[in-house]
Amino acid sequence: MADEMIQKIREYKPFNEQEERDREVLLRLLSGAEDVYSRENLTAHMTASAWVVNEARDKVLMAYHNIYHSWSWLGGHADGERDLLAVALREVGEESGVIHVRPLSEEIFSLEILTVDGHEKRGKYVPSHLHLNLTYLLEAREGDALSMKADENSGVAWFGLEEAVKASTEPWFKERIYGKLNEKLRRWRADRKIGPEPVEK
Repeated sequence: MADEMIQKIREYKPFNEQEERDREVLLRLLSGAEDVYSRENLTAHMTASAWVVNEARDKVLMAYHNIYHSWSWLGGHADGERDLLAVALREVGEESGVIHVRPLSEEIFSLEILTVDGHEKRGKYVPSHLHLNLTYLLEAREGDALSMKADENSGVAWFGLEEAVKASTEPWFKERIYGKLNEKLRRWRADRKIGPEPVEK
């Protein structure tokens, strides 16, 4: 699976310069760093995130993250798992409580290297480090009951596409990540001729 993941990242077509440059670093670290799939690597380790849309593709599921004090996407650490799509699916269920969730594609939807400032977690200091992140496009049933994961978030809610960006208090994520993911979703819809672009009310 490790070699398969490297191959998938090599074959991935970057959307912009951020993805192109970050892909270079990802491949270098995956090829040379030890324990890159484990958070025991205190410098950089693999994570999986999800841009979770509803059936109509006009809303995004977000959680209010306790560490970042912001509404953010769902996802988490690989913790030794090499199948990052499986990690994303698991984390969405754990962090939001949704039961009906599926990938709209098994391909990588986005990739990025994320900086994480040092913080306390479960009474222990975690040094500043990098998240080597792959993002997947998932669909969840909007009617599913939502529930918080108290040790990680203090709220879970659906937002309109642009509302999701505005809900974040992290400028870099708003500009570089969430805005990009919405643009990629619009292109994904257009490529598949999935109706007109949703109009937010």
